[in-house]
Amino acid sequence: MRVNDVLTSKGSDEVFTISPDASVSQLLDVLAELNIGALVVRRDDDDAIAGIVSERDIVRKLRGVEDPRTATVATIMSEQIQVCSPETPLAELTATMTEYRVRHVPVVDDGRLVGLVSIGDAVKYRMDQLQFERDQLEQYVQG
Repeated sequence: MRVNDVLTSKGSDEVFTISPDASVSQLLDVLAELNIGALVVRRDDDDAIAGIVSERDIVRKLRGVEDPRTATVATIMSEQIQVCSPETPLAELTATMTEYRVRHVPVVDDGRLVGLVSIGDAVKYRMDQLQFERDQLEQYVQG
């Protein structure tokens, strides 16, 4: 099982991003509209990954901002991020998520952002695989 298997099972290759210059208000609107918990932050000038911003960042980092109404995504985003490749084993990804206490990991292939995997995506994929294996064993036993 690899990260690419999780991305394929999600069924969408679209990765939602936001500019570090966007306002926190815009960030909140996008997260709510898309019903997601994090966005990859990309610089407009070179399309590079600048960081990631999640609901956790909003709660923990916005609290210390003097005027949250004027804050930008750059003010609260996490710049130290973990990334993986499509070929990363799923067990390695989940170990990384646990070790670094992150819930979202961008997937990068040849320097290009190709996906975002959440801990929920990883758990759902593994649960689906376990269900499939259980069904196969039941069919085998029943003959």
